[in-house]
Amino acid sequence: MTIGIYTLANDTVYDQLVALLNSIEVNIGTDIHVCIIPYNEQLDLVKREVNSRTNVTIFDNSESIRRWEKFAHEVWAVHPGAKVSKLSRNWWSSGHLQRKMCAFDGVFEKFVFCDADSLVMKSFDNIFEKLDTYSFVFDDWIHTKNRIKVPLNIPLLEQANLFTEKDIRPQLHCSDFFGSKRGLFTAEDLTKYKKFLIEDGEVTWLTAWWDDAHLFNYLTFKSNLPLFNFTRSENGEERTGNCAIADPFVNINNVLYNKEGLKPIHRLHYMNYPAIDFTRLCSGEDVNIHYKEEFLHYRFLKQPENKPQKFYNPNLSKKIYRLYEKAAKKVKTLVS
Repeated sequence: MTIGIYTLANDTVYDQLVALLNSIEVNIGTDIHVCIIPYNEQLDLVKREVNSRTNVTIFDNSESIRRWEKFAHEVWAVHPGAKVSKLSRNWWSSGHLQRKMCAFDGVFEKFVFCDADSLVMKSFDNIFEKLDTYSFVFDDWIHTKNRIKVPLNIPLLEQANLFTEKDIRPQLHCSDFFGSKRGLFTAEDLTKYKKFLIEDGEVTWLTAWWDDAHLFNYLTFKSNLPLFNFTRSENGEERTGNCAIADPFVNINNVLYNKEGLKPIHRLHYMNYPAIDFTRLCSGEDVNIHYKEEFLHYRFLKQPENKPQKFYNPNLSKKIYRLYEKAAKKVKTLVS
């Protein structure tokens, strides 16, 4: 049986991709195959990196990419959020996070998907073992969030007497890290789910508009296939944090462990940090990123001579220009 790891990337997240690939090589090994799903066509740096590694390839099933893009675009176009959003359709329809779902059409019979803004900290063997029993394996805490912020609209589903919160919560999950199997969502399945979402109005089950995690939650929930989340495990050793911005960890030889009990974590996720922060960090700018030393270790593992030795703070004019760029970009998303 073929197993492997997928991620989603383009040249914008190049520094993060290199760090992720190096962490996989160190903490899992060079034998496991990694397939990069292209976020878009900006892949010059990605292709160069792939050519330097024998175990890394680029996902090239254009039909799968087209199918998942079309599915997501048609669903989001009828979501209530699309009707009230001030953002232009040209902007919101340019997002490609739903492409991570192409992993279900890939070459690996069992796989783990891991966002590019992550560092792998341990073997995924226990995830692949769980896939002998479960169809989906997660390791996140979204099921503990406020009921109005989770991916499925709990108040609406309860009011309609369809499901209770007790039914829904154990099935909730993120989309940044998961294990699963090839072929669980076929083209025929997407046609069926699209009918439920669009014609039967089940798109209102999705709390947020244009969020790949919410769409993924709908698919796993409707499929009714068995799901396991390590954060709900009866084994306390399997319940850990994973978020760089929120969770405290202990570094032992550049591998992070949960601070409480020194439990090994699957990965460190740099969620809510924009990619440009890592680009600037790698060029020597002093950027406020939690666990930035760990990131730099893996990013420059094979190029230690390029690792910044001193860090600088941007001057006032550069800070003002960045604020101007940010404001101009926001205006563009509203009118383009």
